[in-house]
Amino acid sequence: MKRVAQTGTLRRVATARMPTRWGVFQTIGFERETSDESRRVETALAILLGDLTEGAPLLRIHSQCFTGEVLGSLRCDCGEQLEIAMRAIAEEGRGLVIYEHQEGRGIGLMAKLQAYALQDEGLDTVEANHALGFEADYRDFSLSAAILRELGVGQVRLLTNNPEKARALRDAGVEVVAQVACEAAPNPHSLDYLRAKKVKMGHTLSLVRHESTVIEVTHLPAGAVLFAAAAERLL
Repeated sequence: MKRVAQTGTLRRVATARMPTRWGVFQTIGFERETSDESRRVETALAILLGDLTEGAPLLRIHSQCFTGEVLGSLRCDCGEQLEIAMRAIAEEGRGLVIYEHQEGRGIGLMAKLQAYALQDEGLDTVEANHALGFEADYRDFSLSAAILRELGVGQVRLLTNNPEKARALRDAGVEVVAQVACEAAPNPHSLDYLRAKKVKMGHTLSLVRHESTVIEVTHLPAGAVLFAAAAERLL
């Protein structure tokens, strides 16, 4: 996982009301200068609902996915995961999504398309990244940790299937009281991708067909995971 050296302080750019299908959220834009030659300024949105100061709110750290969220690509589960998280936060009445501009696990859109081309030739998502000279996951989550500190959020229930996100937050001093599964139903186009993430990247995925959902975990040790929904049938 990439580590970005920071050279600037976190700055709030703007705050705006954001009506969505799941309710009216507040959105705050953040930016921070870095010493990374390829990206001098890193940006993210914090999408907030309700009071975050009491207890541990639901948190989703979500990386931008133009292909999945805008084009409706079935090669990944990113768009569905974002919807699962927004719906779960709306149902609870409080929580936040930190939307980071880290397309393709941090390698960028053009490199991501190159990785897709290699996957079309038979490589999996990890092998394709390595063939292009990247790590399997090139992201850095220190910006999310800085945003949480700015918002006064010290503990969270993290909506993720990726244990590295929980580890990164803990290393930054954020208490992850529970890891909550955020799993979408696989499809024939995404199954190999998800299998590689489970086997090679340690993601906590069941890889079964079910209704996309999320189940809250409470009163469990840090890092505890509860898988979403009972399986209807194995793929």
